[in-house]
Amino acid sequence: MKSYRKELWFEVPKRRQLLHITDAVETCLRDSGIREGLCLVNAMHITASVFINDDESGLHGDFEKWLERLAPEKPYSQYAHNGYEDNADAHLKRTIMGREVVVAVTEGKLDFGPWERIFYGEFDGGRRKRVLVKIIGE
Repeated sequence: MKSYRKELWFEVPKRRQLLHITDAVETCLRDSGIREGLCLVNAMHITASVFINDDESGLHGDFEKWLERLAPEKPYSQYAHNGYEDNADAHLKRTIMGREVVVAVTEGKLDFGPWERIFYGEFDGGRRKRVLVKIIGE
């Protein structure tokens, strides 16, 4: 069995943004040479997320509104965590959207269902953060 590891780095200037990262993950898969196996993609920061969904701008706007209703950024004073930092909402948003995804690799391709794409969700931007891509298989 072969193993491949790569870190993808992102610097999102906004506090919150969704980035479509499927192409970057597919590049990692090609570089790995693995044809059959599993591909793990996970956010390496507690205020960011990796998830699978449709690449549709209306849906992305819906995510923003929905997450903000569930865990509003302000007022900062509503969260016990906020003191040294003001990012309690980002921790909660990450929990809702998830830490990682695992995608089957079949015949050298990510084995997606219709419309599935991989996204990085940044909920406390303004500094460099990374995503781990780990691919195992043959």
